[in-house]
Amino acid sequence: MDTIPAYKNETLSFEERVKDLVSRMTLEEKTMQMLHDAPAIPRLGIPSYNWWNEALHGVARAGVATVFPQAIGLAATFDEDLLYKIADVISTEGRAKYHEFQKKNDHDIYKGLTFWSPNINIFRDPRWGRGHETYGEDTYLTSRLGIRFVEGLQGNDGKYMKVAACAKHFAVHSGPEAERHSFNAIASKKDMYETYLPAFKKLVQEAKVEAVMGAYNRTNGEPCCGSKTLLKDILRDEWGFKGHVTSDCWAIKDFHENHMVTKTAPESVALAVNNGCDVNCGNMYLNLQIAYNEGLVDEKTIDESVSRLMMTRMKLGMFDSDENVPYSSIPYEVVDCKEHNKLSLDAAKDSLVLLKNKDNFLPLDKNSLKSIAVIGPNANSRDALIGNYFGTASQYITALDGIREALPDSVRIYYSDGCHLYKDRTQGLARPNDRIAEAITVAEKSDVVIMCLGLDASIEGEEGDAGNEFASGDKIDLNLPGLQQQLLEAVYATGKPIILVLLSGSALSVTWADANVPAIIQAWYPGAQGGRAIASLLFGEYSPSGRLPVTFYKTTEELPDFSDYSMKNRTYKYMENEALYPFGYGLSYSKFEYSDLTISSQKIKAGDSISCSVKVKNIGSYESKEVVQLYLKDVETSVVAPKWQLRGIKKINLLPNEQVEVSFNLSPEDMMLVNDEGESVLESGSFEIYVGGSQPDARSISLTGSNVLKASFVLE
Repeated sequence: MDTIPAYKNETLSFEERVKDLVSRMTLEEKTMQMLHDAPAIPRLGIPSYNWWNEALHGVARAGVATVFPQAIGLAATFDEDLLYKIADVISTEGRAKYHEFQKKNDHDIYKGLTFWSPNINIFRDPRWGRGHETYGEDTYLTSRLGIRFVEGLQGNDGKYMKVAACAKHFAVHSGPEAERHSFNAIASKKDMYETYLPAFKKLVQEAKVEAVMGAYNRTNGEPCCGSKTLLKDILRDEWGFKGHVTSDCWAIKDFHENHMVTKTAPESVALAVNNGCDVNCGNMYLNLQIAYNEGLVDEKTIDESVSRLMMTRMKLGMFDSDENVPYSSIPYEVVDCKEHNKLSLDAAKDSLVLLKNKDNFLPLDKNSLKSIAVIGPNANSRDALIGNYFGTASQYITALDGIREALPDSVRIYYSDGCHLYKDRTQGLARPNDRIAEAITVAEKSDVVIMCLGLDASIEGEEGDAGNEFASGDKIDLNLPGLQQQLLEAVYATGKPIILVLLSGSALSVTWADANVPAIIQAWYPGAQGGRAIASLLFGEYSPSGRLPVTFYKTTEELPDFSDYSMKNRTYKYMENEALYPFGYGLSYSKFEYSDLTISSQKIKAGDSISCSVKVKNIGSYESKEVVQLYLKDVETSVVAPKWQLRGIKKINLLPNEQVEVSFNLSPEDMMLVNDEGESVLESGSFEIYVGGSQPDARSISLTGSNVLKASFVLE
């Protein structure tokens, strides 16, 4: 009787099985397994596998799946537990789809279990086209949401992973998109360890993320997908990362074609593999055998990479019988089910940020309306719901759909797109501004106007993905594109009250609207159910609770040069001017009162933690969620330090007159600052803790009409 090979023996450890499996492969077989589209090895019973899969806000590019709000909208919820629930649903649908695809022998791209999400780059400049894939500009918020997202994807079984998550793009990537294949991002050690690296470290060490993807650019001279500093010194040696590294797609050919750090394809491949890049998204690793023959890479290094890849596949249960893998019995019926779409709607509601609400103009009373105009290029746009890296929804509810669904038949709804999203006309043969007359007409006929303006992923996104060829997906400025501002002012001139709904993945400079329009909502790209959430907010079915995960600046001119990676004068931590709408800001239909901020000690020693608690009471008339935010400021510091830094978030739900106590714990790590050498230092002196519904800056306080509580302690 044949004994079963060790790699198929499920009683052995994954390590023993992987070692046995790799020892049986030829060199050519091993090198081919390092391509993203890895071929089958029939003699060993290994099926083909495509590593490339996306799940930014739902299973993407693989047919029907629940489409959640875009990542930046999820960030605006400031809700860690919600991110976990959403990622858990995504991995549930991903598993269900994968097992059905396997039964049909469909091993195509986007059909696997290795999801290249989340994108935890820091959204350092609002012009970056891919910022809407991120969780915003703050390292703490990005870390917390990223950790929970990874945990929801990877599951909590003791032996098997539900799916494999991937932290990307390591590191320092945030534009310019047009130059990403040749760009050298120069970042100081301080900015690296204070801003660009912390979220990656947290996902590696706390969430145990299975994979990390390198970025296209060079960082301080080294191409990220072959960077000894990033991939070896920091990721593996400093942080103890045990998983696998994948390149960004076709990034390795940039080494010799654009970065000019190598001369030939085999040299580029060797640079990547020798520094621990295990999967090549692209086809450069077809040169790996040549690199080996030329003595540029040794077999032991190839074995290490292939072992890491086979370990991931083992942990996903790909070599084990289905009855032993707990996730293989998830039925296909869960995909796009009612419960999952309900969660998408709830997430959309929680993501919407009320930026302005003059004299409580919102919510509208639907029973007193006779007519309403819905105007704008994003009013009936599916593209404005979904952002990028999206799946296929079985139903899309645009803002116009949602409003129509929410209003009784007695209310007349007028609609006009008003203008094209960014061109000067909507019909090819027409004169410029061919929809303005219609827009003014429908506004004149209505009691109130809902204007849906902004962007979509066709003009802000990834190079080659977005259609604005003049900026490769980045924005040249923060203004409303095309004729949108002109449309807004023309409708305003009718004298009808306007509610502006901005659908965009990034901050826009809407200073004119802020001065003139009574109500403004930032809706992001709210997912397939987004229109329902928008209507629900407009008509007061719930109270908004979203907060800005990015700063809204007043002008483009105040921003530093886009290609300057220094954090000076960037984000709420270092910006010098007053914000239009600050990070952490968002209004509610209710009102909250903060009281009794107490801290565990006024004096602590180095290495001690400190805890604090605050009472929060809903003194308004709406049941509402509230985002309680804690910021920490080091008052006497010898290093260049942020004004203050977010160090705690808690999302709570309160009925009118209900009060709860919310507590936070600050660790010694929370109190550390990063010096010019990139070292985390704990300095003695006084610290200030701020707790409230916003940052403690003057602009937030004047916009919300609420104070932030303050407490102090001394570190001896």
